[in-house]
Amino acid sequence: MDDNHLGDFLRTRRAGLQPEDVGMASHGARRVAGLRREEVAVLAGVNADYYTRLEQGRERHPSPQVLEALTHALRLDADARAHLYRLAGATPNDRPAAHAAERVSPALRQLMDGYPNTPAFVMSRTLDLLATNALTDALYAPFAPADNLARMTFIDPAGRHFYSDWDRAAQATVANLRQAVGFDPDNPRLRELVRTLTEHSAEFSRLWSSHTVRGKTQDAKQFLHPDVGPLTLTYQAFDVRNAPGQQLVIYHAEPGSPSAQALDLLGSLHATRRRAQPRPHHR
Repeated sequence: MDDNHLGDFLRTRRAGLQPEDVGMASHGARRVAGLRREEVAVLAGVNADYYTRLEQGRERHPSPQVLEALTHALRLDADARAHLYRLAGATPNDRPAAHAAERVSPALRQLMDGYPNTPAFVMSRTLDLLATNALTDALYAPFAPADNLARMTFIDPAGRHFYSDWDRAAQATVANLRQAVGFDPDNPRLRELVRTLTEHSAEFSRLWSSHTVRGKTQDAKQFLHPDVGPLTLTYQAFDVRNAPGQQLVIYHAEPGSPSAQALDLLGSLHATRRRAQPRPHHR
């Protein structure tokens, strides 16, 4: 039997929508459950015969433009949209329609705060630090501010001392930013960041021109912290499902190692300093 997964999916989602769900008037008795094929075609801006061929399996490879139109016509959420693209053998374009300021959900912030003994943070594709837990604040305390990993690496004077193998860190940082270009080349934040880094760092300009592309690896990170000395940390990076482009990064020290002891000391020092800070007076 010739499976028609794409057509079955479209037909089922169409049957689950009523005219009032999509702002259409409903007149008289309807012989089909949900929307008619012609109505979906109108909503998607495609030819009714073409949409019929999609459901019947006579057309199996619609363009990304058609898939995006069907996403809106059938009111698909993010998971259903991604499934539609996979059934059609296409890759969804996850660029946001508008480049709004990125926000980290309160639930994710609470999750990070639940890791008091290891640094955890959320970053964007442009390497902006969007949210950090207390131990991340302690780890990146040498930077002023600890706002963007690329700026911290190439522009902040602390970067040369903090990253034990600065050349390796610099190459990885640029390769990460190059990958971000492929996801969203028109991102104004990315353009602004690249312009700033190019103006202030000849090393960045040289590496940027190489067009090396690489995502996050699992290589250990080597840091030299002014308060506790050398740190060797591995890490895991997790995509944040409800915020495409965001990643949760969690650093980890080998249990019982000198780095684990140094990380514990760093956390204690940071907590002591926070307690010693004068509290603001409230009137």
